[in-house]
Amino acid sequence: MRSRINRLPALCTATACVVGCLCAQTSAQAQEAPSGLDGLVRAAVDRQPLAGARVSVVNSNTYVITEGDGSFRLQLDDGEDMIRVERLGYAPTEVVISDISMTDRLVIDLEESALELEGLVVTGALSERAQDQAIRPTSVISQVELQRKLVSTVASTLKSEPGIAVSTMGPAASLPVIRGLSGDRLLVLEDGVRITDVSNTHADHANAINPMSARRIEVVRGPGAIIYGSNAIGGVINVIRDEIPDFVPEDVTGTVTLQGQSVTSGAGGAASMFLPLAERVPLRLEASYRTSGDLKTPLGSLGNTGVDSWSLAAGTSWVGDRGYVGLSGLGHVNNYGIPGGFVGGHEAGVGIESERVSFKAVTERRELGGPFTTLNANASFSYYDQLEMETPTILGTRFQRQSAGSDVIARFGSIGPISSGALGGRASWESFGFGGSLYTPNSERLNLGMFTYQEIDLDPVRLEAGIRYDWTQTTPEREDRDSDIGHVRRRTFASLSGSVGLLYNWEPGFVMGANVSRAFRTPDVHELFSEGPHLAAYSFDVGNPDLEREIGTGLDIFMRFHDEGNRVHAELSGFANWIDGYVYGEDTGKLSRTRLPIYQYFGDDAAFKGFEAEIDWVVSGAFKAAVSGAYVRGEIRESLEPLPLMPPLRGQMALAYEPTDWFVRLESTFAARQDRIGEFETATDGYERFDLVSGVSRTIAGRLNVLTISLENLTDEAYRNHLSRVKEFMPEAGRGVTVNYRVVF
Repeated sequence: MRSRINRLPALCTATACVVGCLCAQTSAQAQEAPSGLDGLVRAAVDRQPLAGARVSVVNSNTYVITEGDGSFRLQLDDGEDMIRVERLGYAPTEVVISDISMTDRLVIDLEESALELEGLVVTGALSERAQDQAIRPTSVISQVELQRKLVSTVASTLKSEPGIAVSTMGPAASLPVIRGLSGDRLLVLEDGVRITDVSNTHADHANAINPMSARRIEVVRGPGAIIYGSNAIGGVINVIRDEIPDFVPEDVTGTVTLQGQSVTSGAGGAASMFLPLAERVPLRLEASYRTSGDLKTPLGSLGNTGVDSWSLAAGTSWVGDRGYVGLSGLGHVNNYGIPGGFVGGHEAGVGIESERVSFKAVTERRELGGPFTTLNANASFSYYDQLEMETPTILGTRFQRQSAGSDVIARFGSIGPISSGALGGRASWESFGFGGSLYTPNSERLNLGMFTYQEIDLDPVRLEAGIRYDWTQTTPEREDRDSDIGHVRRRTFASLSGSVGLLYNWEPGFVMGANVSRAFRTPDVHELFSEGPHLAAYSFDVGNPDLEREIGTGLDIFMRFHDEGNRVHAELSGFANWIDGYVYGEDTGKLSRTRLPIYQYFGDDAAFKGFEAEIDWVVSGAFKAAVSGAYVRGEIRESLEPLPLMPPLRGQMALAYEPTDWFVRLESTFAARQDRIGEFETATDGYERFDLVSGVSRTIAGRLNVLTISLENLTDEAYRNHLSRVKEFMPEAGRGVTVNYRVVF
């Protein structure tokens, strides 16, 4: 039976804090409730009402879904608001409401569009803004796009985005790689809050988040996310679920999603519901489940790769006139298999059992008076436990992690030349526990950070600049001067990070920009103190307690273009990232006593350089073509030796016919041969894979229904992913069918 680290004190503390915040909020002076805006969303071409459209308030989480007759009622505060309307098959439309008392019923006509126009982005920015106005390369998978692209993991859902590759060790252990960087150098967030799991340490560890419940996913490529601090040296992925609601809906809204996949004999589903409990109290409920069997490839089945996963979540809040306070809880269980066949590995593979429990509390206060406009604060507590089983009754390795943290951000408006800005800080505590055959000492980590970030709007030029200071202390359970890996002891790291960016709107539709940043990363506990076999990774890990901090200096230069009629969208970006003290696990070419490959952690100065490009073009009517590509070259700066596990040149081409209520899309994904490899790494041949994706959307019983069918790997190509740990003995998935069905209400 699993032994649990005591969670009661932290839970009681968090509950007491939330109750105190609620009491403080309720004592505020009562004001009139927000006014309601009635409206209608129609298709511009024939004036027919559109059900299932999302009508939202920009820079707010407030939204409604249109009814079967296209009608909606949206809550608005007094003053000026921008309304944004989105629906599958139509171009997003924005309308400014200056005075709701002077606005009769609002009628919004949506134009048909075969082009997926830029969404809004909030990650790494002070406020929500259009994607083409982001000051660093950014990808946004909106709810509309998720209805077409959704698959079982976050990494697989993002795999067609420029600059993003996927590292795999079976279908469950599928992790994102941005510009050649992965693991602890990528910061994965859930509603802007760090996720507690161990996916950032080894390739066999799955990410503890299910994308089926996401409203949208945002990706910031490259360093410079000053707001989030260390571990963002490679980029940020923010899965936005709106777990804690900050407004009360007029009616019940939600989604139901069903999914099936033939190559894994998999099936799953997710449902979310958002409803008003009382005049000022909303409630959000969510549940998901997924199960699958072994992955089928052109050369046979990849054994022991099944998945059984479920999650439950609930969030509520008290919504006042000048802010809100809320809390949520989530439980996630993910049991999956890691295939055998590795050197030193178990012939039948390894079973992994993991669970995650997390609690969050969030509050926002607006109209503060003085220079500050908004104060946001959050607190979170998470517990994660992962068992790696040799057999159903024999434990091989155990990872436990607890974390508690809090973020505070105060935003301010115009002060002198500064158009807007923010001050903020973060404090966190983490506990790492290890068991089984892994001799890594239990450890704790403390982190304190503070930052300031400003924007200067000199239309048509916008400047952004920020600076951050982080202090981190990692303490092992015991000091050991005579350890086989070196002097195991307390380590303290501190550093300044900063970024400066410029965006130039040269002319309507043409944007240029550049961003220079200095980012910081503390060596992970595993990199510092690992000692022993890691069962599911089939490796013997040797840490290095003398590792120093990583300092990354990044440069991004980009150009974006769209024509006046929104028929062509293009973006080109070039980047360089010089990392001092880059830590990586190098295959020593030796085997341990248990016949496991020995990986030793080293720190070297490294450089990553590359580009990303994409273009979408409406050829005629509903016919569209799209091309994208990305390349990164990673090497040790002094010797120019290639770094291991670098993705090859990759790209995608697509031809599509996309009228408003159905679509068909032929996609070709290609990768070049990768022979710039690290020592003891093997080269991987290039490949080309074809997919055919089609879908239809219909309004049934007043609800939007979306059905998507994907025929994947049409030619049953036996191709290898260079970042796959199983590529030596089994290729990627063979020909298969994936079906997604979603109802929006």
